[in-house]
Amino acid sequence: MRKSHPIRRVVLATAATVSGVVLLLSLKPASDPAAAAAAGAAPQQTAAAQESPQGGAQAAGTGTVTGDAAQTQYGAVQVRLTVAGGKITKAEAVQAPKGGLSDQKTQLAVPKLNQEAVAAQSAQIDAVSGATYTSTGYKKSLQSALDKMKASSGSSSGSSSGSSSSSSSGASSGSSAGSGAAQVRTVTGKAVQTQYGTVQVRITVSNGKITKADAVQAPKGGLSDQKTQLSVPKLNQEAVAAGTANIDSVSGATYTSTGYKQSLQSALDQAGG
Repeated sequence: MRKSHPIRRVVLATAATVSGVVLLLSLKPASDPAAAAAAGAAPQQTAAAQESPQGGAQAAGTGTVTGDAAQTQYGAVQVRLTVAGGKITKAEAVQAPKGGLSDQKTQLAVPKLNQEAVAAQSAQIDAVSGATYTSTGYKKSLQSALDKMKASSGSSSGSSSGSSSSSSSGASSGSSAGSGAAQVRTVTGKAVQTQYGTVQVRITVSNGKITKADAVQAPKGGLSDQKTQLSVPKLNQEAVAAGTANIDSVSGATYTSTGYKQSLQSALDQAGG
């Protein structure tokens, strides 16, 4: 028994050594794939990080533009557009006539006008029957929003050249202001004879749009004074809102309204020329 005891120790030591070598060899292949997997995880995260700027770029292409508030006989109308990729995706009226019958007309007209604006992608939309003033104001504010949208896209392309030199940009802004002032014109239409007197309209046009309209001549005397005071302010307002001579006649002042529209059309023809 005493002679076999050292032999057992040798056998056990040899077995332990062999087991240790086997364990070391078995651990190396397992550690390499783990390292490879860890190395592969970093490129995947980088790729995911690269995808997020693309999503941000798409979000940046979507914006909102609010047109100028258009005053009507029953209240202001103001349109806001949501634009993506240069196209109208949503239209809504942030201001519309309120109170009394105006609430009913607004609820009737505005959803239809919003829908038409998206469908037409322009301000060339039909007025809603029974809501002429609201429709006219809506179209004017819509056109204003579209103009701002076009102007912003144009200014973004020229912003880099403008930022290169502050002194040159100041000079250019002064010249552009001067050119803008040169585009303002005052045109007087022809005098139109009506059964109750002469009607003549004068308009102020800026950048192709009517900014002011007034009657330099209108029927006077007796009931004509009352009809003129009643109709002319409304006609002036409609001329600015519509931007054309296609405006409604004022009830009770048919002759004055007809003469006004004829003279207004004459002034527009001159401004167009």
